[in-house]
Amino acid sequence: MCSLTTPQREQLLRLYRKDPDPELRFRAHIILLLADGHAWDTIEAMLFCSSRTLDRWKKRFEREGIDGLTGRKRGRPFRFGMVWIVMAVSWLTTKTPRDFGFLRTRWSCALVALLLRERHGLTVSRETVRRWLHRGQMVYRRPRPVLEPDEEQRKTKLVELRRLLEGLPADETAVWQDEVEIHTNPKIGRMWMLKGRQAEVVTPGTNKKRHLSGSSHWRTGQVFVTEGGPKQGRDGALFLAHLDELRRRLRRYKKIHVICDNATCHTSLEVIQYLWKWEGRIEVHLLPSYSPDLNPIERVWWHLHENITRNHRCKDLGELLDQVFAWLGQENPFQVEGSVYPKAKAA
Repeated sequence: MCSLTTPQREQLLRLYRKDPDPELRFRAHIILLLADGHAWDTIEAMLFCSSRTLDRWKKRFEREGIDGLTGRKRGRPFRFGMVWIVMAVSWLTTKTPRDFGFLRTRWSCALVALLLRERHGLTVSRETVRRWLHRGQMVYRRPRPVLEPDEEQRKTKLVELRRLLEGLPADETAVWQDEVEIHTNPKIGRMWMLKGRQAEVVTPGTNKKRHLSGSSHWRTGQVFVTEGGPKQGRDGALFLAHLDELRRRLRRYKKIHVICDNATCHTSLEVIQYLWKWEGRIEVHLLPSYSPDLNPIERVWWHLHENITRNHRCKDLGELLDQVFAWLGQENPFQVEGSVYPKAKAA
C-alpha cells in the first residue's frame, strides 16, 4: 500500500485526468489504486498489467516520489553535443543544398550526413541525422505553396495609383473592380451548434455557379454589379459588359478609371480593342501581381460570403442570387475598408 499526502493525491489525480501522455496517466492510476487499498490481483485485472509492473512503479514512487513516474529515457545516452543539432537545423531552415554546391532542391538526411563528414569530419548515419532533426523539432512534411509578389513592382504601382487618386479632378472618377463566384454548394464556415452534435448544412449535390463582375466607387463606396450569363465564366465578355454598365451608370463623369487585377480577362485582345474605341472615356489600371489586399472590393465580397453564401440553405441558384442582390441593395453604399489609398474627397 502507498501512503499519499493530500497534495500528492491531487497532483496524481490531475495527471490521471489531464496529462497528454497515456503512460504517465497509467502510472498515476496504479499509484492511486494502490493508495486506496485495492488488492494487487484486482489492479492487475483492471489495468491488464503484471505484478512486476505494479511492483516497479510502486518502488519507484516510494523512492523518488511523483517525479519518478515520468520514467527514464531508454537507449544509450546522447553522445553528441547539441551544437551539431543546432547546425543541422540551421542548414535546413536557412540554406538550400545549392548554397553548398549540390545540384539538389531539397535536403535529405543522407545529404546532411555527407555535408557533416566533408566539412567537419563527423561521421554519422542518416538515421542519426533523422533523430537529430526530430530532436530539433523538425518534421518531414509537404510545404505550402505561396505566391510572393514582386515588392519593387508593388511599391512602384502603389505610388502610381496613389498619385492618380490624389490628383483626380472632379469630372473624373475611379472604381475598384473584381469578379466573384456564387455557388449553390455553400461555402462552409463556423457556426454555433450543440456540443457533441455536429450541425449539418444540406447541399444540392450538383453545383451550379454564376459569375458577377462588380466595382466599388472610389468616392461614395457604391457597388455596381453585372451578372454573367449561365455557364459564362470569368471572361472578357463579362468584363466588357461591366464596363458598358459603368459607362451608363457613371454618365456624369467625363472619364472612368478602372483599377483591377492582372487576370487574363482584363488584358485580352478584345479588351484592348474596346479600350482603344473608348479612349478618353475609360482607362484601366492594373494592380500589382498577387495583391488582393490592394483592392477594397475584395472586402465587399468577403462580407457577401460571410452574410449570404456561407452555410446557405438555398435550394437553387435563382433563390441564392435573389438573396445576393437583395443584400447588395440593402448594404449599398459600402464603406471602403482597410484602404492603403488616400481618403477620397467629395466631388
